[in-house]
Amino acid sequence: MKLLRAATLVVSDPKATAARYVEWLDYQIKEEGTLPAELASSWGAPNSAGQSYVVLEPASGAPVYLRFVAGDPPVDYRPLRSYGWAAIEICVQDVLAVNERMAKSPFTIIGPPRTLDGVPTIFPMQVQGPDQEIVYLTEIRADPPHHDLARATVLIDRLFILVLACSDLPASLDWFERQLGLRIGDQMDIVYTMLARAFDLPMEQKHRIATLVHDRDLFLELDQYPPQAQKRPGRPGHLPPGIALATLMHPNLSAIPGPWFSEPQRRSGILYGDRLSGTLCDPDGTLVEIVSID
Repeated sequence: MKLLRAATLVVSDPKATAARYVEWLDYQIKEEGTLPAELASSWGAPNSAGQSYVVLEPASGAPVYLRFVAGDPPVDYRPLRSYGWAAIEICVQDVLAVNERMAKSPFTIIGPPRTLDGVPTIFPMQVQGPDQEIVYLTEIRADPPHHDLARATVLIDRLFILVLACSDLPASLDWFERQLGLRIGDQMDIVYTMLARAFDLPMEQKHRIATLVHDRDLFLELDQYPPQAQKRPGRPGHLPPGIALATLMHPNLSAIPGPWFSEPQRRSGILYGDRLSGTLCDPDGTLVEIVSID
């Protein structure tokens, strides 16, 4: 059972962003429209109602989506500096081939392909899009001993991990365990060059990360951010900038202790399929949308 459903990103022009993902990451447009007022309010973002949005699907057809919603970030927003959803991670078949493509694209390579410190099973690279979004593009070389990772069936495939920046990693792990019944996977200290650059820290300094799994499916990475990190800046009544929202599936919404930020209601559209969905807030106030599997 795969629980990761979608990531929602705030961008200046959803159609232009979607066109970049179609051209350079082989995605397909599946739905377009304007954000319903009730849905925007369920995220605590009533002022985002009526904004245009586009939903994209990977070339493989896997039902894991990217949703781009129109919005203007505050002038002081910078990626990788604040708590909340920090990056989307997409699985690829050949990261060196993808790197060659990205070098010709509007995406800026901020982390060339390299094996991660202490994680030989994956071979990632990282790019930053024109909307300041952080995208990991990862080739899976082997599964970790106790977990499964999505394998790409086309050159650039599906979103398979969301990365969360935390002020208190143990508290966030406990929250996901209690609320969603997820299991803590690996915890490790790694050299994390992007965080070192973002916070002007020594490159050799190690940072604590952890994973969360359901059954054998590893789909969330939680990063302990340095003390210099801050609450994400935002405009009142709007979705937060950057990666604003994670959408996860869940087999039993009644088992979630809550409290709900917005109570589950039945919603239409490709992400929801007329299922119940509601929104939670993690300890840092990050939005986590939950959709019923049934």
